[in-house]
Amino acid sequence: MGDMTTDHLRRYRDISWLLWKHGRSEWAQSSGLDRHVKETFEDENSGPEALTSDLESLGPTFIKIGQMLASRADLLPPEYLEALARLQDDVAPLPFESIERVIAEELDVRPSRAFEEIDPSPMATASLAQVHRATLRDGRPVVIKVQRPDIDDQIRVDFEAFASIARLGSLTSAGKRYQFEALVEEFRNTMTQELDYVQEAQNLLALRRNLREFKRIHIPKPVIEFSSRRVLVMERCDGASVADLSPVVLTEIDCVALADEMFSAYLRQILVDGFFHADPHPGNVLLDRDHRIALIDLGMVGRINAGLRHQLLNLVLAISEGDADRVCEITEQISPPPQDFDRVAFRRGVSDLVLMNQQKEVGDLEVGRIVLEIQRISGDSGLRLPANLALVGKTLVNLDTIAKKLAPDFNPNEAIQRHAADLIRRRMRDRVSLGNVFQTSLEMAEITAQLPKRVNEVLTQIGDRGIRLNVDTIDEAKFIRGFHKIANRITSGLIIASLIIGAALIMRVKSEYTLLGYPALAIVLFLAAATGASVLLWHIFIRDRDDEGH
Repeated sequence: MGDMTTDHLRRYRDISWLLWKHGRSEWAQSSGLDRHVKETFEDENSGPEALTSDLESLGPTFIKIGQMLASRADLLPPEYLEALARLQDDVAPLPFESIERVIAEELDVRPSRAFEEIDPSPMATASLAQVHRATLRDGRPVVIKVQRPDIDDQIRVDFEAFASIARLGSLTSAGKRYQFEALVEEFRNTMTQELDYVQEAQNLLALRRNLREFKRIHIPKPVIEFSSRRVLVMERCDGASVADLSPVVLTEIDCVALADEMFSAYLRQILVDGFFHADPHPGNVLLDRDHRIALIDLGMVGRINAGLRHQLLNLVLAISEGDADRVCEITEQISPPPQDFDRVAFRRGVSDLVLMNQQKEVGDLEVGRIVLEIQRISGDSGLRLPANLALVGKTLVNLDTIAKKLAPDFNPNEAIQRHAADLIRRRMRDRVSLGNVFQTSLEMAEITAQLPKRVNEVLTQIGDRGIRLNVDTIDEAKFIRGFHKIANRITSGLIIASLIIGAALIMRVKSEYTLLGYPALAIVLFLAAATGASVLLWHIFIRDRDDEGH
């Protein structure tokens, strides 16, 4: 366990008390800690609200873990998820002198030299950071997010205690099933990323780039030269939280169009880009003075690889269409089932869930909640789905809440189906990128280069050993015609491949003669290849079928 300190012992006691009090006695009993806990703590009051209060009282690490657990339907029942989703992260502000000290240490300059003015009263305080309004020397209005001093040491001690208890808990049946050690490491990595403001600045830049075509969505621009690991400076977004908007303000804007564009932007992030703002609760979504949606606080982001994005798009569409069998199939494709997987219980639970939601009005369907519930059913059946799937579910739940706040008549499910075609087109367009064309061309070039060698080997074997055919009867003329047809099509395929390769190589060569913005010769070669491929396919699928009929 490393060096044992008073802080470590205090945290071991706090964690074991928390586990014992809230009905996870198996964890504490396995380490023998429950005996000491029962002697110290008399209060047995437990439940979702009590757990939320206890986490708030234990400090920033526990608050953040509670917020992460709020999206893990595979670990906790729905009433706990709802309580943890309301977990507050408001703490007493630090003296401004402490904030100035951190800024000076990180930027290696006095704050008065870097900023024209810093408001000493914080505009927001949290367990990990404090945010202040400021103005740069060039007059730009900004906000400064400053990490609380010594928070790194506190979180390190907390996670060392968590890791030690997780190792003990992993010896239990619950620990093996829920993979305690991996779970603690997952939470540690998430918090480490959230504490790195250099990474958050890069997240802001990436999201600005990905959503640049959405005119109603605004991402604040970070000021890189005044940002570091513990200090983040970004442009100020003056506006009101979506949760605090008055009905009067909402009547002045096209709320349905705003909600639709926000939904479209998030679907694009999740299902096309694979990089999304994973914490869009109302406090992180503002309506700015230009009536745009401003997304702030990109400490928590989600990343989804290409394979999971494809499966997730199919899953969301299957849910919106009420196809229970398809939902089950896709879920099992996302995560291969283990040996102890209870497929009967899983399929029964998912089918009941989808059919129950099928009876609702289309506008009442909540895809995010269904995704979280599918994860819970999967966990109960022994199927461990990726953690970022839960993050997607929580994000969609928050989106539903914000959309209904902006426009009560907005239909998220209909928006998903309406934007699905555009999402599929974007994915296909991304796959037919210049890089993919070159990759395919290189593969074809390799096949073309190897083909003469392979043909020579075949001809050599024919010359040495001949060809032996075990057939009862054969129409020699028909066989020869078929052999010629195969040879002709191989030759045609090689010519078409050569045209594609030549066109792809010429595409990068600058030319005075262009067609559709590309070198004219390359386009001509592509068209010739397309025409030849069409004729070849026509002969294969139409002409051959007619010949077989005669």
